[in-house]
Amino acid sequence: MDGVSPKFVLPETFDGVKMEITGQLGMIWELVKAPVIVPLLQLAVYICLLMSLMLLCERVYMGIVIVLVKLFWKKPHKRYKFEPIQDDEELGSSNFPVVLVQIPMFNEREVYKLSIGAASGLAWPSDRLVIQVLDDSTDPTVKQMVEMECQRWASKGINIRYQIRENRVGYKAGALKEGLKRSYVKHCEYVVIFDADFQPEPDFLRRSIPFLVHNPNIALVQARWRFVNSDECLLTRMQEMSLDYHFTVEQEVGSSTHAFFGFNGTAGIWRIAAINEAGGWKDRTTVEDMDLAVRASLRGWKFLYLGDLQVKSELPSTFRAFRFQQHRWSCGPANLFRKMVMEIIRNKKVRFWKKVYVIYSFFFVRKIIAHWVTFCFYCVVLPLTILVPEVKVPIWGSVYIPSIITILNSVGTPRSIHLLFYWILFENVMSLHRTKATLIGLFEAGRANEWVVTAKLGSGQSAKGNTKGLKRFPRIFKLPDRLNTLELGFAAFLFVCGCYDYVHGKNNYFIYLFLQTMSFFISGLGWIGTYVPS
Repeated sequence: MDGVSPKFVLPETFDGVKMEITGQLGMIWELVKAPVIVPLLQLAVYICLLMSLMLLCERVYMGIVIVLVKLFWKKPHKRYKFEPIQDDEELGSSNFPVVLVQIPMFNEREVYKLSIGAASGLAWPSDRLVIQVLDDSTDPTVKQMVEMECQRWASKGINIRYQIRENRVGYKAGALKEGLKRSYVKHCEYVVIFDADFQPEPDFLRRSIPFLVHNPNIALVQARWRFVNSDECLLTRMQEMSLDYHFTVEQEVGSSTHAFFGFNGTAGIWRIAAINEAGGWKDRTTVEDMDLAVRASLRGWKFLYLGDLQVKSELPSTFRAFRFQQHRWSCGPANLFRKMVMEIIRNKKVRFWKKVYVIYSFFFVRKIIAHWVTFCFYCVVLPLTILVPEVKVPIWGSVYIPSIITILNSVGTPRSIHLLFYWILFENVMSLHRTKATLIGLFEAGRANEWVVTAKLGSGQSAKGNTKGLKRFPRIFKLPDRLNTLELGFAAFLFVCGCYDYVHGKNNYFIYLFLQTMSFFISGLGWIGTYVPS
């Protein structure tokens, strides 16, 4: 009895303490679960189901309207007065309005030639066209390259001006605002905006300007984006699916029903008088384009979307660039909603139903609820219900509604229908960042006004551009620099929930959870999109 060594007693003591702590934690969990956890989680389920129904009604409404538009609505040239501007030997070019083309850019080494060359090739009288390159580049080499490109086109008789600023105050909005102050643009009636990677066709102005000339109540004509690098990688295919729905359905419905939609920031033509009446460009949010559009609409101006007028552009093909872009696109609208909701409500110039459309449909459901329900329901609440089986989620909320919404979202890109399931998983991953960004925008937190220019690689310029594709081996050695901890954290959380459901669950959610875990894990390691060695 005295021969028992203490080294055998200590582990037994520790095991006892461990069992005691585990038992106490289990008892606390059982005491708290019924009166606190279950009601809170059930409330979260009800809120998520309500948001799902809101999003479903929005998508169904958009689907019905777009079908009616395609079947019965008149084409834009029949709804509005349209007469092509003809060349006149007697009048010369005087019957053409003077148009300003603004090309804002920032360190666009790979793509600066695209927009400058395309703008210089527009089929418009040279004495009625002013091209303004607004270069905010901080790289001296890039600035010199852009200036030399402008000089090259100027030597060919193109009226092109190279403008720089001493600072980047206001970012893109500041550059556009500064450009309109130049004395040589005072006689311009309309302004066209192209980002550095956009390449309009030569007949772009001839197909769009007449709508503005013959319809004095139209402030904006927006063209559709066409993506030259959509097949570069899976990341660009996913973006194409989301953006095609936006252009095919959302912009078309807004234009046809309320003559309102969000300006996309590029590939659009503004009436300069409308810009001035609306208060000009403002840099209070990171969505200066949407800000101007809402203010102009509140003053009674109409917008026209031309789906058959397409402009080539490039999608961000690196995951880092895409994340920054999505932060800006999600944070900015939420921040603008915070700043303008009362102004919209108090406005006397627009009718009641247009206010409802702008506040509820355009802002609240599409810019906020769509992100929140995707992340909160499918990445947080639904997995938690597996750990708390007392809380039930009806199958219509967990399966039927998201299936209908997904099918309705897929109408924009039929060629990618086979990628639909992966698109769902990818959108769930991105909803994490979009939800975070909307909260930052609504509460105007630290990164609310962060502006990071979306980096473009010039992948669509030639076949050679596509050789920059995925380079898997260098990734392995770069993992410490590319880890995205938020994604990896949620991958671990969903994996635990999936394992628990596999062992104890009855709904077979573990299949979805393991697939979603893989999506978060792959994104967390940065193994998505084009990899550019540093």
